[in-house]
Amino acid sequence: MRVGKRKQPSYRIVVMDSRTKQGGRTVATLGHYNPLSEPAEVTVDTAAALAWLRRGAQPSDAARRLLAQAGVLQAWHEARSGKGAG
Repeated sequence: MRVGKRKQPSYRIVVMDSRTKQGGRTVATLGHYNPLSEPAEVTVDTAAALAWLRRGAQPSDAARRLLAQAGVLQAWHEARSGKGAG
């Protein structure tokens, strides 16, 4: 979800119901992404993201890329294969 002023974008990483409109009501906020900082800042609540993935949440392509940068997908794959404590 894009937030911020004109020409100063910032993004929230959110959980949404697939039946709602784009930009509609969010279920939960997992973190944020600031592409203007150097280097780009990605902050994700790992525990909450893993909990939503366990429930069957399907990340969009952009969200999947950001979760991979934050290390959440690595923890998710380790937890699914039984290697991690997650």
